[in-house]
Amino acid sequence: MRKSKFFRAEKLFDNVTAIAGLAGELCFLVEGSEKALLIDTLVGVGSLKAYVRELTDLPVQVVNTHGHLDHCGGNFEYGACYLHPADIGLLYNHSDPAGRLAFAKQGALPGGFQPLPEDVVPPCPLKTYPVYDGDVFDLGGVSLEVIGVPGHSRGTIVLLDRARRVVYSGDACNCNTLLFIEGATSIEEYKESLLHFKTFQPDFDVMYGGHGLVPVPKEIIDDAVSLCEEIMAGTDDGEPGETVGRPCLYAKKKRPNFTRLDGGLANIAYRKDGIWKNGGK
Repeated sequence: MRKSKFFRAEKLFDNVTAIAGLAGELCFLVEGSEKALLIDTLVGVGSLKAYVRELTDLPVQVVNTHGHLDHCGGNFEYGACYLHPADIGLLYNHSDPAGRLAFAKQGALPGGFQPLPEDVVPPCPLKTYPVYDGDVFDLGGVSLEVIGVPGHSRGTIVLLDRARRVVYSGDACNCNTLLFIEGATSIEEYKESLLHFKTFQPDFDVMYGGHGLVPVPKEIIDDAVSLCEEIMAGTDDGEPGETVGRPCLYAKKKRPNFTRLDGGLANIAYRKDGIWKNGGK
């Protein structure tokens, strides 16, 4: 794979390349016979567009799993993206170059390469094409199906490749799903989303998320549903914690690396006032 001081790449399948940014955030380049789909665009430090051009000669479309800065920052090089309309506000709210540079620096090694302000892709107006649950991206011999999973954000989607039995899941469901930050749904709504997502479990085996290349088994969805039920019943651990600089509660006790003490797969960070739809009214 082509080397870069900003990115590193790893082949997952014959037509799928995972690309990591400086802070370890991930995007996925999926190639068909006619075009390629770039699932997320990292934080937007360094030219991802130039890097991707070294990996494929196909025309590239961009789709975002959601609107947070570590998934949309490179959009501004492409000028257009597919994004659920509920997350357009997040896309622009998180476009500040200083915030994106700070995120990238989280992964910079001491004494190693340090990104500079001029390395940040400047924000600009984007064409945003809507994408919804049930939509399909046909790349020519390769199809990716959109599944809506509102939770981490109201516009969160995942993409299902039935042929390879894999889902590209962004931050939809993982060991540290944040449901207390800007744009997130209530726990009650997230459970509904997960139950919809669960109906697709027979069609895939693992998920590749936006952070960490280890594939996650599909059973994590069942874990997350159970956590939502425990939170709603008040029987979860409710472990006080802090992430992204803000206090929260974790449904299950965890280690510093976010693995659960009880061996479970999923975990949810939430606020007491974010459990019920409309604040419980």
